[in-house]
Amino acid sequence: MRTIHKLSLIALSAAFITSCTKKETTFSDPLATNRDTTVNPSDDFFLYANGGWFKKNPIPDSERSNGIFRTIQDTINAQVKSICENAAKDSKAPKGSNQQKIGSFYASGMDTIAIEKAGLTPLADPLKRIDAITDASSLMTTIGYLHTLGANPSFAFGVNQDDKISTKYALIFYQGGLGMGNRDYYFNTDKETVTIRTEYLKYIEELAKLSGSATASQDAAAIMQLETGLAKASRKLEALRDPIKNYNKMSVAQFSVATPNINWVQVLPSLGIAKADTLIVGQPEFFAALNDMVKSYPIESWKKYLKFNLINTNASYLNKSIGDQNFHFYATVMSGVAKQKPRWKKVVEQTNGSLGELIGEVYVKDYLPKGSKEKLIEIGKNINAVYADHIKKLDWMSEATKKKALLKLSKIIMKVGYPDKWKDMSSVSIGSSYCANVLEVDKWKYNYMVSKFGKPVDRTEWSMTPQTYNAYYNPSNNEIVVPACNILVPGFEGRLPDDAILYGIIGGSVFGHEITHGFDDQGSQYDENGNLNNWWTAEDLTKFTEKTKRIVAQFNSFEALPGKFVNGDATQGENIADLGGVVMGLEAFKKTEQYKSGEKISGLTPLQRYFLGYAYAWMVNIKNESLAQQIMTDVHAPAKYRINGPVANMPEFYNAFNVKPGNKMYQPDSLRVVIW
Repeated sequence: MRTIHKLSLIALSAAFITSCTKKETTFSDPLATNRDTTVNPSDDFFLYANGGWFKKNPIPDSERSNGIFRTIQDTINAQVKSICENAAKDSKAPKGSNQQKIGSFYASGMDTIAIEKAGLTPLADPLKRIDAITDASSLMTTIGYLHTLGANPSFAFGVNQDDKISTKYALIFYQGGLGMGNRDYYFNTDKETVTIRTEYLKYIEELAKLSGSATASQDAAAIMQLETGLAKASRKLEALRDPIKNYNKMSVAQFSVATPNINWVQVLPSLGIAKADTLIVGQPEFFAALNDMVKSYPIESWKKYLKFNLINTNASYLNKSIGDQNFHFYATVMSGVAKQKPRWKKVVEQTNGSLGELIGEVYVKDYLPKGSKEKLIEIGKNINAVYADHIKKLDWMSEATKKKALLKLSKIIMKVGYPDKWKDMSSVSIGSSYCANVLEVDKWKYNYMVSKFGKPVDRTEWSMTPQTYNAYYNPSNNEIVVPACNILVPGFEGRLPDDAILYGIIGGSVFGHEITHGFDDQGSQYDENGNLNNWWTAEDLTKFTEKTKRIVAQFNSFEALPGKFVNGDATQGENIADLGGVVMGLEAFKKTEQYKSGEKISGLTPLQRYFLGYAYAWMVNIKNESLAQQIMTDVHAPAKYRINGPVANMPEFYNAFNVKPGNKMYQPDSLRVVIW
């Protein structure tokens, strides 16, 4: 699954609510009021479209960014808070009911007195298990056990669809185990990264002290040394984008031969897998290094690392002193966030994260306007139709490849709104301990995942809840998924936006974007059935690759911060999807009456409103620390370049805002990128 942060959409309720008064209401137009008209749109369209809103709405101290994402999330948080509080007040809810689980989980998170009193007690059993490690064998089985609790020490593991046989589930082993997430934090020498690395060492030491260690400084040094060893063997972010190079299927016996110090026949049962013949290893060189480290690093160092990994994973659910240290490093040092969110908001977000499936049932019933699902599907189908027209007219693709591309497009499944069936969480037991409740759900989620192994693939499953403000394309299912809360757009509460906004946001940055993921540098390697399988002619693939190189070069030139440039290789899939999305959204908008009439709204032409609508979808102002983190760790380019990058390739944008040579947004024809 490739998760995409993009902005979706529409307050559709006005289409379904009959007004009981004839009194006219005057609304402000966000597309007009959000602008900063002191900025020339042909120099910086991002700031022109959104700068007025940024001036009026500075980034709060408790947030890493502000904009349409934050505004939408605040709306969702308020709705989920109401669901949680109502459940917590329901003293008559039967034990084991969804209402009881939601209410008890939320209440346990708000009970800070009980959390302080509990200390590390909720982690007592796994900590004892770590203390009992004596050799490489018990080390690896304990690592497997910790994975079942939601921790991810030493490597990443999952049960997912086989990239080459999408009808079957496979065991996937991937690089992982890094507390700072990305390998480059351990090696880059720029001032900011060195500071982060220094602060990380301090954080490890503080957590060791708070956990009762008498040798915290030595513990921190040992843990940092071990993680640096794992980082050294890890591939860079851009190297993880090649599905062929990161697909290495082998038998369990072959894996064991390649890593003789690790007995995978013993480790697999500790991961909850009773029996397996084959597995897929993403990065064999990483596991070769892990194999050496199991013997070369002292067992005591491994035990210290595992304790840190476990406590760090659960720090937000433990006492205040541990939670504060966790916040200081990950939020303040890494992301520039100075102040913690209110307690209720943190607990609401965690309750939603843990029990989102149960909350989703209530959300759909209480907050989703009737008919919105059908409207979204209608727009999605319109985008699909213009996509087919574009493919048929491509001048660089042969008829043979066009036929395959059109077949794949016709097979794309659109899941919109919410699932037809909900996951069964009846076995989850929620009590009064916050951390224990989080662990209980993490164990359920893990067991749900591993229970799929050996069963037929369920292509009806959703990997997001309806109240998750996000969307994704899954290449193995050749599907796009757009959750229900994507109907929201600030400033259009209780009324339907005009088509320029509908097609700029939902048409371009949602459906168009997600469909294009099926044809980006990664998605294009999967066929209509979701299998990693080349459906291109050699000549067409060469032409396509040359086009993707041009978009990589274009984004490599964007300097987001002094000396820090966008990683064009790592972000190319999202950049291709953004370009395809805004192009297809415009083509679909051209078929509407609003576009054909040419009528202005708020002094803006339909074409200007379309591009401003697209820019509204990425109205995000971000702190410099968070921006630097995004450049290093995220496959999405910063919001500014998700707007300015794609539109600078479109002649319609040049016409709409009179872009000419000499303007900063101007790109000569020879440098403009046209793919789909």
